[in-house]
Amino acid sequence: MIQAATGLKALVANPPDVIVIGGGPSGATTATLVAKKGHRVVLLERERFPRYHIGESLIPETFWVLERLGMLPKLRGSRFVEKHSVQFITEQGKLSAPFYFVEHKPHESSQTWQVTRAEFDQVMLDNAREQGVEAYEGIRVLEVLFEGERAVGVVAVDEDGTKVELRAQVVVDAAGQSCLIQDRLGLREWDPVLKKAAVWTYFRGAQRATGRDEGATIVMQLQGKVGWFWYIPLQDNMVSVGVVAPFDYLFKGRASKDLEKIFWEEVARCPGVQPRIEGAECVAPYRAAKEYSYKSRQVAGDGWVLVGDAYGFLDPLYSSGILLALKSGALAADAINEGLAKGDTSSSQLGKWGADYSAGVERMRNLVCQFYDGLNFGQFVRKHGEHHKGLITDILIGDLDKPELDALWPLMNELRREQELAASAP
Repeated sequence: MIQAATGLKALVANPPDVIVIGGGPSGATTATLVAKKGHRVVLLERERFPRYHIGESLIPETFWVLERLGMLPKLRGSRFVEKHSVQFITEQGKLSAPFYFVEHKPHESSQTWQVTRAEFDQVMLDNAREQGVEAYEGIRVLEVLFEGERAVGVVAVDEDGTKVELRAQVVVDAAGQSCLIQDRLGLREWDPVLKKAAVWTYFRGAQRATGRDEGATIVMQLQGKVGWFWYIPLQDNMVSVGVVAPFDYLFKGRASKDLEKIFWEEVARCPGVQPRIEGAECVAPYRAAKEYSYKSRQVAGDGWVLVGDAYGFLDPLYSSGILLALKSGALAADAINEGLAKGDTSSSQLGKWGADYSAGVERMRNLVCQFYDGLNFGQFVRKHGEHHKGLITDILIGDLDKPELDALWPLMNELRREQELAASAP
């Protein structure tokens, strides 16, 4: 049930333990896991759910947080398409062998889902309410309140214009790329390399495989490896199709800025996607977004924590967005619960998970950069064997906390240099 906006006034005199800004996957995760420990949590969401959002693919390591949240029974009973693998298509249109997750990790976590975010995020928020979170929709947080360096609450306004000042022991910024705290404190670091943009839409009746290949995410290179298309099968015979490439490439020097024209110009440069959408019906607007990657210099401070895109955004190549939202939300919740239990909501307590989490994100980022730098992954596996294919698959499924993954980078850099030398030889 949606909390009445007028209930905000009652919170002024009876403040919660924790305020969570944002009701997407990261905010819902943090709020749920803190509420499950018996703490009072108020979640403030600007929009009214269900609402549209891009980012539809779950990778296997989301399983463990979804299990903690009690979400797995809901997903198993849903209409969402099961996902068992990821495939890659070269710039010439050659399809790779599938990376079947279960062959690498024979566990139920290796079967995941392709989700429509409007439905998935609604289920996540409803699940949070079921577990004690007081979730308010249609509430805009104007600012986070600080006393010195400590966050102590927020100023929020409802749809009728009623403004309130709410206090809490901890403020969680899960407001996505709005980045309230990050921008206020000047913590944002833009990625110097990953400055991409995306144009996408949805088709009905596009080509899709059968059996366990039906829900595979397909990544298809553009000619010249300047960018790539995603191809994500969804329920109701729908497919999400989008192109990602450098921002300047997509939007500067074109005869037209029309998104539909840009999309189809890039389809013409992608042999992998052309036959898959031939004859299909486009059933949604063409949308665009900057995909500039960034991160915060810290995950927490005295009385505040950043989760999901409010901490950082990573290029969507390997569908890591929801994983990073869920994982950061769960790690933040554990630190908050421990801190509330011992009366310590300091920066060191609330951010104790930050270094290990950031190292995992950097491993995913490194694999993204290797793709954009043109590494031939098939050639890499042939040269270095199944063990190293397993390490790549660890990253593709989102198992990012293994230091042994770092052995990949010097080997990949060496092979890429060899490929570049071979390509430039007379």
